[in-house]
Amino acid sequence: MNIIICVKQVPDTSEVRIDPVTNNLVRDGVKSIVNPFDMYAIEEGLRLKEKFGGKVTVLTMGPPQAEAALREAISLGCDEAVLVSDRAFAGSDTLATSYTLSKAIEKIKDYDLIICGKQAIDGDTAQVGPGIAATLDIPQINYVRKVEEIKDQTITAERVTEEGYEVIQSTLPCLLTVVKEINNPRLPSLKGKMKAKSAVIQVWSAADIAAAEDRIGLKGSPTWVLNIFTPPPKPRGKIFEGEAQNSVNQLVESLKGIIH
Repeated sequence: MNIIICVKQVPDTSEVRIDPVTNNLVRDGVKSIVNPFDMYAIEEGLRLKEKFGGKVTVLTMGPPQAEAALREAISLGCDEAVLVSDRAFAGSDTLATSYTLSKAIEKIKDYDLIICGKQAIDGDTAQVGPGIAATLDIPQINYVRKVEEIKDQTITAERVTEEGYEVIQSTLPCLLTVVKEINNPRLPSLKGKMKAKSAVIQVWSAADIAAAEDRIGLKGSPTWVLNIFTPPPKPRGKIFEGEAQNSVNQLVESLKGIIH
């Protein structure tokens, strides 16, 4: 079974800063980490490889420093890594990002399963995983908490819902987005760290993946961040003191004033 794991390098949430002019994240001088939800995707991919064989390829789109996220994935046990990096990708929204990653996946070609974390902690949109599946025109199962079975080119998985969970069966290839309940990510071994240091990271440009110019970066992004601001503080609530009945009467009178 050949598995592709899509990951994202994100700023440490305790150090997120926004450029007031461009409204983009400031990455220079800010510690970056592998998106925490993607660590569960990596772990699930490795567990499935250990059970069914095959290989795990980790994929990310980002600036050159995103290579560090790929090396971390290799230290955990991933076999190959691809960095899609080009100045032309700058300013991509979730639609352009989904398209770009899909073109890279098409170049990889041989895959049975794509696994993503349910969302990135910097954008919190949960749109890229589903966007990749839609662009590739393959089935998707989102918010997966358990892979029950993979057999005869089908996968059965439990997905979390607001009421509980659903059991979904899909044909392969398929894309999953996973939640943290699915597993406990492993730590890298010394052997894995040594492998990661010497691993060759493939770097693909927009031309390498044959990406259409009008579908990447700002040109391919129908959404923009026009303004970022801190919400005004909420006004202090009114406290009614004294006997309970008097407090209730005061509350009722106050509510009457609001209604009228």
